[in-house]
Amino acid sequence: MCLIAWRWQPNDDTPLVLLANRDEFYARPTRALAQWANSPVIAGQDLEGGGTWLGVTASGKLAALTNYRDPAMMEDGRPSRGSLVQGFLEGQLGSEAYLNELARYAHQYNPFNLLVYDGLQLMGCESRGQDYQIVRTKPGVAAVSNADFDSAWPKVAALREALNDALSEDDATDQQLLKLLENRETAPDTLLPETGIPRDLERALSAAFITLPAYGTRASSVVRIHADSVHMIERCFDAAGVRTDVAISRARTVQKGR
Repeated sequence: MCLIAWRWQPNDDTPLVLLANRDEFYARPTRALAQWANSPVIAGQDLEGGGTWLGVTASGKLAALTNYRDPAMMEDGRPSRGSLVQGFLEGQLGSEAYLNELARYAHQYNPFNLLVYDGLQLMGCESRGQDYQIVRTKPGVAAVSNADFDSAWPKVAALREALNDALSEDDATDQQLLKLLENRETAPDTLLPETGIPRDLERALSAAFITLPAYGTRASSVVRIHADSVHMIERCFDAAGVRTDVAISRARTVQKGR
C-alpha cells in the first residue's frame, strides 16, 4: 500500500471512511478482494509474501499498511509486512494493545507505517528499524504515504483535501471516492521529496495513481465502517489498465460502543 486517506468521526453513524491505493509490480501474484476461508479477514491477498495490505472484518476492525521509502534501510529475506495486517485482523487485541505488542518485534520487518482500527480507536505506528513510534490519530481527515504520518507530500495533501471536500456536505458515492484515487498528476520537481531513488522515478511516484511499464497502482479501495455494517469495494487494475470491481458488505457482528 502506498497511499491512504481517511475521515475518522468516532461518534458518527459512519465513524470511519478510508481510501487507499496499492502500488505494486504487475508480476506479483495477487488475489482480489474476498472473504478469506476460515478467517474473519475480508481483503485482497498477496500470494507471494502472504498477508494483505488492507483489510477489514465484520466486527468493524480495519488495518492498512504502507511501506516506508528508504532503499538504504531495505534488507532481503525479512518477513512480509502484510502479515502485520492479517495478524491484527485475526487477533483479539485492540488497537493500542496490538501496537504495544508489535513494538517488541517490528524491527524484524523492513520499515513500514501501520494504521489499525478496533471499532473504537484509530491508531498508527511508524517502524524504522530500531526506531518505533506509536501515532495517536485525531478525529478528522488525514492521510499518509511512504513517509512519516506528518509528512505533507504533494499527493498526500492533495488526496486529503479532495476527501475533505467530497465528504464536507453529503457522503460521496463509492464511484466518486474511487475517482479521487485516479489522479495521475505528478508533482513539480521543486516539491518532490528526496527518498534515495532517482529523480525520474521520484517524479513518477509522486502521482496518486501510478502507471509505469512494470509497476503501478494495482488496486484502489474504499472502506466504510458504519455503526451497523461494514462495506469495502476494491477496483483492481492490470498492466493494460483493465479494471474490475469487487464489493463486499457485511452486517456488523459487534455494534458500535460494545
